[in-house]
Amino acid sequence: MFTGIVQGLGLVRSVRPGALTVELPTAFRERIEIGGSVAVNGVCLSVRELPADAFVANLSKETASRTTLGNFRPGQRVNLELPLSPSSGLDGHWVLGHVDSLGRVSALYREGPGWTLIVEFPTQYRRFIAEKGSVAVEGISLTPYDLDGGCFRCAIIPETYESTVLKDRRRGDSVNLEFDILAKYVERMIRFVHSD
Repeated sequence: MFTGIVQGLGLVRSVRPGALTVELPTAFRERIEIGGSVAVNGVCLSVRELPADAFVANLSKETASRTTLGNFRPGQRVNLELPLSPSSGLDGHWVLGHVDSLGRVSALYREGPGWTLIVEFPTQYRRFIAEKGSVAVEGISLTPYDLDGGCFRCAIIPETYESTVLKDRRRGDSVNLEFDILAKYVERMIRFVHSD
């Protein structure tokens, strides 16, 4: 389980069938281990090898096809987050690293000291987005507002913009989306109650 608070940026070293290799920032090198989990742009992956200054993760065909990871290229920056530990603070929201859908950047523009991000998403997920709720975009815990059909807006503070891959995103880019796990469980419970 993660929080959606990006802890560092990595660099894609290689993408090949079944494997993704990412160069690690120095702060991660002693904290990552074989068999452990790491979120890469919001996708939970399992570490299988630890070559010098990097990690290799399994990349299934399913994950490559349903997330942005299948389109990674060498040299691309990626958001990294290690899982919560029992003593970790929950600064963002509960994020599992299980991407629900791809969204698309409709706009990303400067507004005051920060930025505004507008994301288009498939309308079948509207029931999981709440005004001032939580959504993970590229693994970043954000607060959606101004919901309009298949779009939502998020205010991006300067720290988030500068320390994540958002500064690399442009209009039309695909982004990984994970909707709030609590909303998904509530929706499932309600569906079971009404089916009895």
